[in-house]
Amino acid sequence: MISPHHYWSTLWPANILLLLTLPALLLLLTRRRRPNLRHPPGPPGWPVIGNILDLGAMPHRSLTAMRDAHGDVVRLRLGYSKSAVAILSTSAAADFFKNHDLDFADRTVTQIMKVHGYDRGSVALAPYGPYWRVLRRLVTVDMLVAKRINASYPVRRKCVDDMIRWIGDESGSEIQVARFVFLTTFNLLGNLMLSRDLLDPKSADLVGSDSNDADTFFEAMMKLMEWSGHANVADVFPWLRWLDPQGLRKKMDRDLGIALGVASKFVRERITEEGDNKEKEGDKKDFLDVMLEFRGNGKDEPDRFTEHQINIFILEIFLAGSETSSSTIEWAMTELLRHPESMSKLKSELDKVVGPDRKVEESDIDDLPFLQSVIKETFRLHPPLPLLVPRRVEEDAVYMGYHVPKGTQVLVNAWAIGRDAEAWGDDAWGFKPERFLGSKVDFRGQHHQLIPFGAGRRVCAGLLLAHRMVHLVLGTLVHEFNWELTVDPKDLNMDDRLGVTMRRFEPLMAVAREVRG
Repeated sequence: MISPHHYWSTLWPANILLLLTLPALLLLLTRRRRPNLRHPPGPPGWPVIGNILDLGAMPHRSLTAMRDAHGDVVRLRLGYSKSAVAILSTSAAADFFKNHDLDFADRTVTQIMKVHGYDRGSVALAPYGPYWRVLRRLVTVDMLVAKRINASYPVRRKCVDDMIRWIGDESGSEIQVARFVFLTTFNLLGNLMLSRDLLDPKSADLVGSDSNDADTFFEAMMKLMEWSGHANVADVFPWLRWLDPQGLRKKMDRDLGIALGVASKFVRERITEEGDNKEKEGDKKDFLDVMLEFRGNGKDEPDRFTEHQINIFILEIFLAGSETSSSTIEWAMTELLRHPESMSKLKSELDKVVGPDRKVEESDIDDLPFLQSVIKETFRLHPPLPLLVPRRVEEDAVYMGYHVPKGTQVLVNAWAIGRDAEAWGDDAWGFKPERFLGSKVDFRGQHHQLIPFGAGRRVCAGLLLAHRMVHLVLGTLVHEFNWELTVDPKDLNMDDRLGVTMRRFEPLMAVAREVRG
């Protein structure tokens, strides 16, 4: 009789073979039962690092170059475990926003944007759910609606008049155009949020000064914009998070903490004001009043916002609003100076509609079709966020016939879409505002060939205010001043760099001469 021990000992090679092959057999059977999953095409990646090198320093440009080889939807590996899908054409974007907007409604959040819980309180980055819906409703219904924006026009008028005065003081000298525009939009947002100016050109020069809260706040915000624009290796290789090899998390923790501290001081000052905010009614309330007076419905909404959430909201308004407007106007001025015929057409239109004896008003915008066309053409060629704010798929999805696994990051390349020959023709890479004259194409998210602010549920909440501000400021700059370059327009460096927004690699320097000086 063979003992049990001897029996199993004679069979051990077969048992081990079965144990080794069983997982493979189960995988084979599972695959045969599952539908054939087809992933989007894309370039082959390197071991461990995937397609990181393929993206380079200018991923919006690198991805656009992949369209010819791989098509309108491209799959990439970011490191060894993360995957991304890039959308590179108008038709692919239309299918995405029309049919898959909810499937991809969440955000991809970088490591440094998680510092101090920033992502949890942000309108742009908060997870899709009850809290995000409350914030979104507050912005689009109670803050940035046409009625309140119309009522706040005197604030914008004052800030733009300040800009005219600041630039006029520098008449005949070469200036950095975007700096004055940035300070203007920063003060505008300061008035809308906090009912106060924060800066003037002289105080903004006090880099490193802690003489007042405004200087400290401005300096911290400048640094936040810088850190936010850096690619972080810890986002690709999670095991490096603890090491923070570039020191980005440490820098963000420091400067975000400073900015939150100043914002908190603004909020506490308002809270302790004896009844001042209670006396404000309706349109006279600023955004901080609205946040402080919010009361939830007691169900899936917070009873009220915490001080920390309010502080983050304030920072986001400043980060997003001042950068997008100033970078767009800088690009528009650059293109106009490179194309004197377009500058001449815009000046002629302004002279005809506005005339020499008054300033550009927001009520003039509808009567300035060429100004509108210049803005649209600038958004087409130079979207503030060339890859928009990345989205993420929460569950496995099928898009354009391709399988997109859970957790995939989705990059909608607005820069590539703005150069899609199928949508824009053979001159898609050239600056030609005339293409929009008589066209109904707009940038509010309904026309997917022009989506600088995104589309769908998570379209930029500040779009309406940005529309007013960009048209008013650009129209004013062209109407109030004659602009000259100190270099040949053909020699202007048109390279871009990525930060919070897509800025010119070299700031635009130009000489402003007052028309009525």
